[in-house]
Amino acid sequence: MLGGDFKTRQDLIEVGRRLDRKGYIAANDGNLSVRLGPARVLVTASGTIKGHLSPDDFVIVDLDGRVIEGSRRPSTEIAMHLAIYRVRSDVGAVVHAHPPIATGFAVAGIPLALCVLPEIVLTLGSVPLTTYAPPATAELARSLEPHVKHADAVLLRNHGAVTCGPDLFEAYYRMERVEHFAHILLVARLLGNVGVLSREQVRALMGSHGQPLVSMPCEVCDVAAGTAAETGAPAAAAAAPAAAAAPQSAPDEDLAAIIAQSVRKVLGG
Repeated sequence: MLGGDFKTRQDLIEVGRRLDRKGYIAANDGNLSVRLGPARVLVTASGTIKGHLSPDDFVIVDLDGRVIEGSRRPSTEIAMHLAIYRVRSDVGAVVHAHPPIATGFAVAGIPLALCVLPEIVLTLGSVPLTTYAPPATAELARSLEPHVKHADAVLLRNHGAVTCGPDLFEAYYRMERVEHFAHILLVARLLGNVGVLSREQVRALMGSHGQPLVSMPCEVCDVAAGTAAETGAPAAAAAAPAAAAAPQSAPDEDLAAIIAQSVRKVLGG
């Protein structure tokens, strides 16, 4: 019996399809959840193929992970989802996936913490990186908690990415933004220079869009923006390093040459 959450299940099915089409997941990778109420969470069942979900591929659990509706086991990453819901009362949905480029940054140990693109500064902010923890463990959930208090997107070291939002589609769009930003940043690094916005530029940017400054420093510098601190909700623009705060190393010339050659082949040049 699907109860009154059929529309939510349909939305989860659609987001699973989008993640699959975008190449953010493979096989049974990733997991999705939506908060149904104060103590009820609808989550993908363990082992499901997210690009081919059906309304029966979900279970309802309480905030301790106990199944209260459904006959299947919840996702093995349920502890990570519940950790976010416990820390962030404003979060209504969580998306976990393995977008290739962002995950590449996670494997390389590089957070997406630089203020480079105004759109990312205003809509996503800093994307911090956790310490490594094995998947599907309480340790992974604990590694996430310090970051998710002030971030809507987090890279999981040697694993993938997790995003959250007030609703399912906003959580999904934040995953799109993470991968798009990672792609642009990778290209800039290969070209040999990442132009980072200065503190003054970020302050002016946030001021021009009505973003308030609060005493919530990001992981890189002392510029912060946010919403009401009592909700635990982060600012959209929580990262703003000075241009000189994080100098970029020169690209690996051999790697850059190989990539350039591959691009030329694809383009027929």
